[in-house]
Amino acid sequence: MTSMFERAMGDDFARLHPMLQRRFGVGLDAGYACVGRGVMSSIRRGPWWTLPFLGIGAFRNILIVDHGDDIPFVIENYPYLDPFGRETVTFVREYTIGGHHRRFDATMVSGAGVAVVDYLGTHQHLAVDLDLSAQPDGSLLLRSDAQRFYEGPVGFRFPMIFSGRAELRESFDDETERFRVDLTVTNERFGFLFGYTGEFTCEFVEASDAPQRLKPKRHERRL
Repeated sequence: MTSMFERAMGDDFARLHPMLQRRFGVGLDAGYACVGRGVMSSIRRGPWWTLPFLGIGAFRNILIVDHGDDIPFVIENYPYLDPFGRETVTFVREYTIGGHHRRFDATMVSGAGVAVVDYLGTHQHLAVDLDLSAQPDGSLLLRSDAQRFYEGPVGFRFPMIFSGRAELRESFDDETERFRVDLTVTNERFGFLFGYTGEFTCEFVEASDAPQRLKPKRHERRL
């Protein structure tokens, strides 16, 4: 079977650079995980008044409030079957900034049809629809769309005026043999909130499950 990302992208997946196809080919049937290690050349945040927004997100590892240059990081993409029988892939990023350890948690699952839904945070509070497309240069463009908030029995569509839309571009540089990533999160009214630019190498390791430390503390049934 194909990975959830290939199912979501269809024929477009074959237009990605071969190394991106391998990276986003992670899945239970593929039998491997992807562990990336590198440096964020820059982690940026918006003006001072965005700090409360970022601080709330940081409480459950959805965003980070720190900023700086040349920051080491690790990203771990492991496949596993969640308690509801859905194939899931971890997207856990960890940073060391000013002596402080920071973490951004995300898990991706196949949504309705062939869509990919990104759960953000330690408790999968925020479910975000993703749109993935291959660009002419073989890079991947990921855009976030509708968002839903879940807590206990409560569930509602999250107003975008209080959130941000993400645009992430990932590519592979054949000369340096490194992956490159660029993320920008903006709010429709307040503008730029958060972003980073970096590069990393990947190790592809045999795996049929994710380490418990990478899994969310709570899994959400609702997509």
